[in-house]
Order: sequence, then C-alpha cells, then structure tokens
Amino acid sequence: MLTTIICAAVTAAGLGIAVLTARRRRYRAATRTAAYALVPLGLLMTGILDWIAGLVLKPTVWAGFGVLALSALLFTASRVAERRAVAATGSDAVAPAASAPSLGPGRQATAARPAARKSGAGEDFSDIEAILKKHGI
Repeated sequence: MLTTIICAAVTAAGLGIAVLTARRRRYRAATRTAAYALVPLGLLMTGILDWIAGLVLKPTVWAGFGVLALSALLFTASRVAERRAVAATGSDAVAPAASAPSLGPGRQATAARPAARKSGAGEDFSDIEAILKKHGI
C-alpha cells in the first residue's frame, strides 16, 4: 500500500515537472522527464516492486548474501595463502621434484633447443634480407 502511494506521488510530481518544462518550450527535456516519471508507475503495475521489496525484506535473502560473502572471503584467503607459499618456495609447483620431466638415465635437459631456434631464425631473416635486396627493397 505504501509503495503504491509513493509511486503515484513520484509519477504525479514528475509529470507536473514535465508539463512545466514543456510550457517553457523545452520539449525534448519534457519528454525525457515524463519518461522517467512513468517508470515507477510501470514498475508498480507490473509487480516488480513487490518482488524487489520481498527480496530486500526477507532475512533468508540477507543470510544468502552473508554466505556468498563468506565464500568470497574464503576464496580470497586461499589465494593469498597460495601466493605466500609460492613466494616462500620460489616455485609454483606443489611438488617441485615431481614436476620435472623424467628424461631417463644418462639424459640431461639442455638449453640447445632455444639457441638452435634463435640461430635458425637469424638464417631465415638473412634469407629474407637477401631477397629484399635482390628486388631493391
């Protein structure tokens, strides 16, 4: 009942302001004001305001927001703890020895592959440079 009175009063006041604005020959502003003034009445007529009022005034809804906030707090705390563990160990692997690939006995990981890629890339660029010089570019 109270929401009906409030929405009717807001709509009436808004439409009154729109009429006064239209009398000053500011029709675009008056139309915009009338559109804003009709929103509360439309929300009231569709029943959305009753749904929102029921949503806001129910204690179970607020308890649900509390549970969601607790969940977000726990998630944040776990991320902070994980980052501190990573910073303390210097590695983001849970078991650093288990994350290393097994190469078998006598084989060692080498950094030759990135060096080979760099030299191969340099040869590719020299070929491209030669082609561009050939065509005068």
